[in-house]
Amino acid sequence: MWPPDAETEPDPESAHGSRSGRTVPGLRALLPARAFLCSLKGRLLLAESGLSFITFICYVVSSASAFLTVPLLEFLLAVYFLFADAMQLNDKWQGLCWPMMDFLRCVTAALIYFVISITAVAKYSDGAYKAAGVFGFFATIVFAIDFYLIFNEVAKFLKQGDSGNEPTTNRTEEQNSNSDSDSD
Repeated sequence: MWPPDAETEPDPESAHGSRSGRTVPGLRALLPARAFLCSLKGRLLLAESGLSFITFICYVVSSASAFLTVPLLEFLLAVYFLFADAMQLNDKWQGLCWPMMDFLRCVTAALIYFVISITAVAKYSDGAYKAAGVFGFFATIVFAIDFYLIFNEVAKFLKQGDSGNEPTTNRTEEQNSNSDSDSD
């Protein structure tokens, strides 16, 4: 349990100071794996959460924070999906359609960020609004790239599922066409 007992004897293997095989208890267990963070999906989720947080801070600093909610919600959703993907919750919770939820999150975020960024840059003269608009445009691009990649993965998966049904359909059509030509 926590905190670890100081009286426990060290492992004979770790007497040489190597900790490569052991995991470090505590808050480090909550961090995503380095391999996931270096993957394309991990980098996109990190960029989404970082840009959303920066945009949120810019709207907080601005004089009238009308668009404060969107970056905050997108930041929280990006962090949630970052940890959900890193902890492989999609494998544990089979009842949820994770790719569709992630796709809808990215599509709505890209559209809403695009609209509020245009509004922030065009309507307000405050420097913080302009900065939030610029970071919002960057976030729009990152979210659009993410939903494009998710769409390609889902389309590829659906095409693989359909390709298994095509040979049997073609065979039955060929058999039906042969039987029709023989009957004449």
